[in-house]
Amino acid sequence: MTRAYIGLGANLGPREVTILRAVDLLAAADGVSVVQVSQLRETDPVGVVDQPAFLNGVVAVETTLDARALLDTLLEIERELGRVRAERWGPRTVDLDLLVFGEETIDESGLTVPHPRLAERRFALEPLAELTPDLVVPGLGRVSETLAELD
Repeated sequence: MTRAYIGLGANLGPREVTILRAVDLLAAADGVSVVQVSQLRETDPVGVVDQPAFLNGVVAVETTLDARALLDTLLEIERELGRVRAERWGPRTVDLDLLVFGEETIDESGLTVPHPRLAERRFALEPLAELTPDLVVPGLGRVSETLAELD
């Protein structure tokens, strides 16, 4: 079993309902067990700022899937919940990002773990630190220290 952390986000439609439905679908997926879910936070958009505010959080899972299979599961859940990939960093019904996958560092086409912009994203680091402040992210260090460096 591998412990993985997945970023949750939404800024269109019933944001909280959609995020909680995504967590339910993740819990129902083969080879995945939801362990913890952070509180959801309203956050300002990053990148394209002329769009509605986001709700963001993090879910911790235990999985028997490899990172690619888990990513495929996340993408399928996004599709099921109406995610359309039109504009990079644009508005979305749901966003599921694989932030950390055990102690692995992966850099493949379409899959980079830890998430390449994790150290820059308070909206991901805060809920991650809520769940596991002492988590050491490969290549970044302790989550609580990485978050403190943003201040």
